[in-house]
Amino acid sequence: MSQKDGNSSSDSPERGAMDQLSAHLDRGWDLVHRGDFEGARRSAEKSVEIDGEAPEAHNLLGYVCAVLGDSETALEHYRQAIALDESFIEAMLNAAEVLIHPVHDFDAAIALIDEALDWAEGDEEIADAMLLKFDAYAHRGDDEAAKRVLKTLPETAGASGRVAFLVGRAYFEIADLPTARKHLERAVEIEAAHADARYYLAMTLDGLEQRDSATIEFLRCRELDLAAPRAHWALPVAQFERTVRAAIEQLEPPLKAVLEGALIVVVDAPGAEVVAEGVDPRAAVLLDARANPAVPQASETRAGRAFIYQRNIERLCEDSSVLEEELIEVLKAEIGATFPSLAPPPTPPTSSGGDACH
Repeated sequence: MSQKDGNSSSDSPERGAMDQLSAHLDRGWDLVHRGDFEGARRSAEKSVEIDGEAPEAHNLLGYVCAVLGDSETALEHYRQAIALDESFIEAMLNAAEVLIHPVHDFDAAIALIDEALDWAEGDEEIADAMLLKFDAYAHRGDDEAAKRVLKTLPETAGASGRVAFLVGRAYFEIADLPTARKHLERAVEIEAAHADARYYLAMTLDGLEQRDSATIEFLRCRELDLAAPRAHWALPVAQFERTVRAAIEQLEPPLKAVLEGALIVVVDAPGAEVVAEGVDPRAAVLLDARANPAVPQASETRAGRAFIYQRNIERLCEDSSVLEEELIEVLKAEIGATFPSLAPPPTPPTSSGGDACH
């Protein structure tokens, strides 16, 4: 967003309104980057109030609504921005991203991306749109179409760290690890504090059996995750712990029994020591199996301790309304991983990156 020159707004009412609009737009995006989404929404709403015909104002408000979990309102504002400026690529791609997730209307997303591609100029702008199209096909489960999109990507050697990351992640998701590594290493070279790029680079190196290098990248990712702002809706620890207890109560009896008497420990993320031992720094839950003293070489289906990683679970949730449901799912998954006899039937794999341990 360009900065204005700060000239007096007293020259004319129109100039004054334009300066106010620019100030609120700049402030809104600044607050977005700081993680203050409620403040950003107030600035965005003021921008729309000043000039309801400004597509940039509707795009900002759409973006903030999407982050705050109001997908329907976000799409309304994105569509308004596009109606006001038919060439507004940023609004088209923002809308497509919401349509992919959480709306899951992949056909509508692909159609909107194709519309954006008709207006796109320059390799990076085209790559942005095509990578989003890759995501749409991948989430829809059309792996062959997703691979075809990657084959037609423009040259991205001079692209930003963000685009290099997105390209690298795409190649990781189709299991082309050498190509993924090349792009992800470039991404972290350009932007050393890009936590997601570090994470996917670590996963890629792990897949290439570069264990020590992978561990270093996992540890760097952990440090960056801990330094990042919390989710805007994050609960105080005591309230989060109550939600954990409520989620445990909702488990089916055989799964709930696993945690009976277990020490429940809520911390932000796995410690550096356990990450170095192979635990995913973005793991949501980690269980310690309780030994059965009557059977020295066996274990009961009981957990002695359950580590619940609050920041990592917050990352999985759009807002607090889905927190308990997400906790139930990650507890089920970890219980099944720790005690295979309690694991649910296997489900078809998805194309998204997981939290598998390295």
